[in-house]
Amino acid sequence: MESEKGNSMDKITKAYLDRASEIIGERTKSEILHDDSVVEALTQGRTIKEALSIAGKKHPGEAIKWDDGNIGDIEAHYDYLREHTNILKSLKKQNKI
Repeated sequence: MESEKGNSMDKITKAYLDRASEIIGERTKSEILHDDSVVEALTQGRTIKEALSIAGKKHPGEAIKWDDGNIGDIEAHYDYLREHTNILKSLKKQNKI
């Protein structure tokens, strides 16, 4: 029974990771570093505009151009990345990945 539960959780974890990969898409190392900088700033309580500015200064080649028309979508994307990062940390602590 325990083995079935473990296999079920492994399938759920794999399904989550596969779906997250589809949502996030392929990124270059530079894009990942920029995204990590945005997530870090958001985690510290910065606004999305402040986070983008900080990350843009650290990684100017990946700086994102935003305006009032797209900032909400950008914020939603980085909120997702922040939650995804938290989930990955939790899964690593549980030795699931």
